[in-house]
Amino acid sequence: MAYKDLQDYMAALEKAGELKRIRPEVDPELEITEIADRVMRETGPALLFENVKGSDYPLLINAMGSEKRMAMAFGAESLDAKAKEIEDLIAWAWTQLKDFSLLRTVPEALPKLPLAMSFFPKKVSHPKCQEVIDNEAGFDSLPVLKCWPEDGGRFLTLPLVCTKDPETGIQNVGMYRMQVYDNKTAGMHWHLHKDGAHFFQKYKALGKRMPVAVALGCDPAVTYASTAPLPEGIWEMLFAGFLRGKSAENCKATLSDLDVPADAEFVLEGYVDPDEIRREGPFGDHTGFYSLEDDYPVFHLERITRRKQPVYPATIVGIPPKEDCWMAKATERLFVPLLKQICPEIVDLSMPLEGVFHNCAIVSIRKRFPGQARKVMNFLWGMGQMMYTKLIIIVDEEVDPKNVSEVAWRAFNNTDGRRDIVFSDGPLDALDHSSPLPRYGTRIGLDATRKGPDEGHTRPWPSPLKMDDAIVDLVNRRWKEYGL
Repeated sequence: MAYKDLQDYMAALEKAGELKRIRPEVDPELEITEIADRVMRETGPALLFENVKGSDYPLLINAMGSEKRMAMAFGAESLDAKAKEIEDLIAWAWTQLKDFSLLRTVPEALPKLPLAMSFFPKKVSHPKCQEVIDNEAGFDSLPVLKCWPEDGGRFLTLPLVCTKDPETGIQNVGMYRMQVYDNKTAGMHWHLHKDGAHFFQKYKALGKRMPVAVALGCDPAVTYASTAPLPEGIWEMLFAGFLRGKSAENCKATLSDLDVPADAEFVLEGYVDPDEIRREGPFGDHTGFYSLEDDYPVFHLERITRRKQPVYPATIVGIPPKEDCWMAKATERLFVPLLKQICPEIVDLSMPLEGVFHNCAIVSIRKRFPGQARKVMNFLWGMGQMMYTKLIIIVDEEVDPKNVSEVAWRAFNNTDGRRDIVFSDGPLDALDHSSPLPRYGTRIGLDATRKGPDEGHTRPWPSPLKMDDAIVDLVNRRWKEYGL
């Protein structure tokens, strides 16, 4: 099921008992964060603050702050169910490539035609996001949050930043926080490794202003897609269409030729001057620590277009769990089928919430040869944003990576420091504060799999304790008799 827009999704959340309306006046400076933080720590509902101090617009937060709501965002029963759709599609496509038959492939492909067509965005001539065009309003009209006490100011926390490569015309939608400096300017916090920063460098070389449009409040699949680790050159609106099962709608911005989500609640149109930078931060970040101050480009707001009665979207980040953890969990589940196709020894993968996206990945593998765990580590460090993963733990196939207790038991018992710890120097996330150099440091791999003589372990490897199946079945049948 595809939602018409954010407010259609909100209606579905409310019907499912997943949204709570807050009617008393609340302050966007710190108070909303404290409320939302308490709710997120308990995996509570989405919150709609109907009366935000200093603004005419209601504020929605925690809309994707649970596995159930993330699945609802994709119109699925669960994240694993959505992942199964992707896995089945990959398996079918691979089968056709290996054993193509015109008589078989065409009939089998016809039912998949609507899904294939959903990849292509649909242009809309009278979009909701342009019902009102306002050249006077600025950031001060919006209920922008100051999240944590030592933040450098107020921040847009769910902005979908729309940009275009000036050389190829390829478009991108990325999520980069924006610190509000005043009514008409904000910091543009795109990291060195991101597409927006890449395009910015090209505009800088050309000596031209870079047109930028910032969408706020879209269909949740569109919002999520802006965070997904897609290959360079793949427009996020294509992926959003696949997730929705229906083409994502877009339209031209009013001040540039950028395409923007047509269903957005707000679109902020403006530009970034390549010769202007300003100090940005600090910011209470998803690592659970304040990210440091640094210099970033400046976004100049020229026009706000919006719906007639819009809702402002926001989130907070910090010590897990927070809403962004569940967006990361969606990425984990949706991209595992692709990783398994490229690296078939992978059985499953889990990225614990405490790893805040990129600090820890636990991977189970079917081990067939010596050094295979190291081979998988190096494969993952070479896969896009997986290069940021500071710790990769490899376990045997019978271990559930999502069972952190079992993984810890295996890792603590199965590893020898000299043999099983791998150090790998490479890129790190810009928010990592532990490395001596910014954006570069040492990552760790831990091989917690069984070892044999072919890996230098000549002693017998013991079996883990396991009860006889017949006794387990007997106790299961008689459990109530024991009065336990």
